[in-house]
Amino acid sequence: MMWRSLTILLSVSLLAACSKTPPKTEPITGGDPRHGRELLARYGCASCHKIKGIAHADSQVGPPLDEIRSRGYIAGVLPHSADNLMKWIRHPREIVPNTAMPDLGVTEAEARDMAAYLYSQ
Repeated sequence: MMWRSLTILLSVSLLAACSKTPPKTEPITGGDPRHGRELLARYGCASCHKIKGIAHADSQVGPPLDEIRSRGYIAGVLPHSADNLMKWIRHPREIVPNTAMPDLGVTEAEARDMAAYLYSQ
């Protein structure tokens, strides 16, 4: 049973990797990557970050947000997990008070979708 689940998950991941359009949901967060892409653009994340698939997201003020899955830490202080990424997106200054990243008032649902998009890349 476990092997079947792993095979299905791997197959879905490989198919999603071949598509330029993010999948409807991302398994790690349960969020909507398509909506997350819109939110990353709307909140102006591109003004500081390089983000694959977001128009004009080539800034180098903050770290690039590609291949986020391979990172060991978020913001250099939080062990990498989907929950910690969503916490960082919502309340960066609660985690690192002097960070340049602003608290933008992102809701929990929006953070889930934004994280879903980042994980889909």
